[in-house]
Amino acid sequence: MNIVECTDVTKTYRQGKVTVQAIGGISLTIETGAFVALAGPSGSGKTTLLNLIGGLDLADTGTIVVDGNHYGEMTAGEMATLRLNKIGFVFQAYNLIPVLSAVENVEYVMQLQGIAPKERRERAMAILDDVGLTGKYHRRPSELSGGQQQRVAVARAIVSGPAIVLADEPTANLDSKTGNGLLEMMMAMNENRSVTFVFSTHDAMVMDYARRLVLIRDGVVDHIEDKGAAA
Repeated sequence: MNIVECTDVTKTYRQGKVTVQAIGGISLTIETGAFVALAGPSGSGKTTLLNLIGGLDLADTGTIVVDGNHYGEMTAGEMATLRLNKIGFVFQAYNLIPVLSAVENVEYVMQLQGIAPKERRERAMAILDDVGLTGKYHRRPSELSGGQQQRVAVARAIVSGPAIVLADEPTANLDSKTGNGLLEMMMAMNENRSVTFVFSTHDAMVMDYARRLVLIRDGVVDHIEDKGAAA
């Protein structure tokens, strides 16, 4: 079963008086439970495609369907609800709220969903345990290492049980050992919790871990490599 279906998707941007085509007609399907990397050099369109799949931006033409939801038929409010309940995001810059502790950052999405305080605190602490941050619940982002902050970001992304997690260059600000540990953790969540992960990356280590590699070049799919079991 496909969780993502993109058909003839295009996206252009205006830069001053110049029109730049970021995505030039991409058709792509991603299966539920996949561990996929959208790879390519800077400016290839991989992050733009990830943002379109996440509903953070809208395609100019073509269709995008995520978890059975047809983006072209949804209102802005419906899109916001979909992002809140069905899509988890992990950003390169972590995007944690600096005045909140680790557990409060993880609770934030559940708070928006209206989950009761006691339940969301229990779930947030449990997921922080799962990502190796036991005992660091009340530390603010400034008191955590980069790798620990990214683990908090991953915990926040998956704690509410989204259908899919989209991760934009998740290892870009991490050393290789920390990045490897993060990828091992996400792979375990993919295998044990059946969480679908889609990465945008130019990191060879992420490409090695991915079970499916989608190489994007100049806004189009150059080729797709299905690798089966992860490296």
